[in-house]
Amino acid sequence: MATVVGTLLVVLFGTLATGLWIGLTLLLTSLLLIFIFRNIPIDLLLSQYTFNILTTPDLVALPLFIVMGEFLFRTRLSRSLFDGLAPWAGLLPGRLLHVNILGCSIFAAVSGSSAATAQVVGRISITELERRGYKHGIVVGSLAGAGTLGFLIPPSMIMIIYAVLAEESVLHMFAAGLLPGILLAMLFMAWIMIHTYFKPDLVPEEERAMRHVPMMHRIAALKELAPTGFLILAVLGSMYGGLASPSEAAAVGVVGAVIIAAAQKELNLTTIRSVALGSVQTCSMIGLIVIGASILGNVAALLGIPRAAVEFVSQIDLAPYTLIAALVVIYLVLGCFLDGFSIIALTLPVVAPLVAAAGFDKVWFGIFLVIVVEMSQITPPVGFNLFVIQGLTGDSISKIARYATPFLLIMVGFAVLLAVFPQIAKFLPELIYG
Repeated sequence: MATVVGTLLVVLFGTLATGLWIGLTLLLTSLLLIFIFRNIPIDLLLSQYTFNILTTPDLVALPLFIVMGEFLFRTRLSRSLFDGLAPWAGLLPGRLLHVNILGCSIFAAVSGSSAATAQVVGRISITELERRGYKHGIVVGSLAGAGTLGFLIPPSMIMIIYAVLAEESVLHMFAAGLLPGILLAMLFMAWIMIHTYFKPDLVPEEERAMRHVPMMHRIAALKELAPTGFLILAVLGSMYGGLASPSEAAAVGVVGAVIIAAAQKELNLTTIRSVALGSVQTCSMIGLIVIGASILGNVAALLGIPRAAVEFVSQIDLAPYTLIAALVVIYLVLGCFLDGFSIIALTLPVVAPLVAAAGFDKVWFGIFLVIVVEMSQITPPVGFNLFVIQGLTGDSISKIARYATPFLLIMVGFAVLLAVFPQIAKFLPELIYG
């Protein structure tokens, strides 16, 4: 077994070092392991596993949510979110800095993508907040931290990937992510309130009078949130109300996104062409990763690697929470070099049996893993959200990571809280689905 594991690690990380796409790396590693250690027809194995994973019913929702996000990305939703939230955020200590948190939380509920969330909200908020006199560091840091909520608040594309690979219910994963997503957003907002209380110069003096905005103006601003509210109600409401499966709700979301694009006069041939190209590129990238991860998982199981890993952990008598702490460290290190989708696809075939053997619930671990992967989005050198925000601001990766450090520490603390109180993630699935 040591020879098998050693070969796997050498081939896997050696291939990654060449810069080959992660999906192709996983496929190549799987095929080499079969070729070396088993006498099985590779063409039959590859075709069977590829067909099985691509015909998984839950995976149908993924391309539909991608299409929905592509349409929303090309609308004026970012301006609508800012205009609708700004009068209400002005009531809180920290004033319009909360627009980043609230805007990302709301857009996350219709996009499913962390990078898209940061980009859409930041496209307007960075320019607008700095024009009003807010300090650059807290503006960028709050956007970087809140942008990661796109992975946690449903509908989340990374949760669909986890559910498919871990053979868990997508609906259960979505329900489990809702409460932790809201609580994490509230912790981000609490930090902004505390930080600006002790450093009031972070908020321009004239903005401190925003609490005196007439209530009628605030109520009138709510109409700007109507498109997003309509989409959230259509997608999440249909799923949690038992009216639609995740795939059907995703289809409803696509229709809703088209309606919003048409209402904002953004629906034209150029938009449709951009949406089609963007969707195909993203679906192809994620699909290749999912296929590679699925085949590697099956090959690893065929060679007995997960079973050997479970036996090894049992022999060294590693306490359950010590195992979780070790996994957090491993994932944070991997997050410095790989994106979130790749991290889950690469590790889940071996990690899932370990976690199950330690007695942890798969739904809970999925949410815990998503939070840890969120951290990787803002850790250099390959934190994907850092690159997104660099494109918006021109700042260096190291500077953006430094601005985001308080929000990273909050996520670390929240991961510990979730480990101590797993009911935070398990409460809603148990309440809704029993």
